Amino acid sequence: MLTINKNLIQRTLAGALLVGGIVAAILWNIWSYALAFIFISVCAVREFHKLTDRNADSFTSWLSAISAAILFLTLLLHESQVLPPLYTHIAWAIYGLCIMTFIVSELFRRRPDPLADWEGMALAQIYIAVPFALLNEVIFFHGAHHPMLLLALFVTIWCNDTFAYLFGSLFGRHQMAPRISPKKTWEGFIGGAAGALLSGYIFSISDPELTLLQWFIFSEIVVIFGTLGDLVESLLKRHLGVKDSGHAIPGHGGWLDRFDSMLLAAPAVTLYLYLI
Repeated sequence: MLTINKNLIQRTLAGALLVGGIVAAILWNIWSYALAFIFISVCAVREFHKLTDRNADSFTSWLSAISAAILFLTLLLHESQVLPPLYTHIAWAIYGLCIMTFIVSELFRRRPDPLADWEGMALAQIYIAVPFALLNEVIFFHGAHHPMLLLALFVTIWCNDTFAYLFGSLFGRHQMAPRISPKKTWEGFIGGAAGALLSGYIFSISDPELTLLQWFIFSEIVVIFGTLGDLVESLLKRHLGVKDSGHAIPGHGGWLDRFDSMLLAAPAVTLYLYLI
């Protein structure tokens, strides 16, 4: 019993610190936001390489992580316009140079499977680096600084997760994807969607940037693609035979475990914001 309570306390404290840190970083200023999410994206990319390639070396994971950080910074400079456009072009060139460096490095490193290394790098950039970089498209919606929009993305994900867990625990009968995630149910999905609508309603009051209907659509897009993101990561872990993507966050697993929903929700929300 003592062990259970200790684990629960550890999980609660870690979760509170993570949520509080994300909220503070988003709302404080653009540099606190940038530092926080560059750090998380770097950690997530390195975790991905360690998870998917047992032969991954520090060169692979670090160059991939640095590339992710540069991509994030590139879109930040482009969207925030805090520096002249020249710096954005330079950042793009540096990002491309990092990718080319990794590709060419296979000529000299004598790795057992160069193609697998290239595939791993490409997947890390597409699956993790790009979604994190696209957060800049959300927070700088229409060229202005809108921290509440990005906060809404994460709050909606958290509401979806919380309500899906509660409804799934209380009413869950019909499995959504038994082969991939047996505990995920359609009842939980409906509960999560309801929780997300509540989040959308609250944000429609506090931030009139979007209409109530637009906030509701925003919320349900996050639910649909956030759930798909969760399932994608579950499929990855099931294929690799692991329970968690890592152990970076006490009681919560790894960085990918905590940000899996965002990885698919961010691109979908970005597209939606451009269309409205």
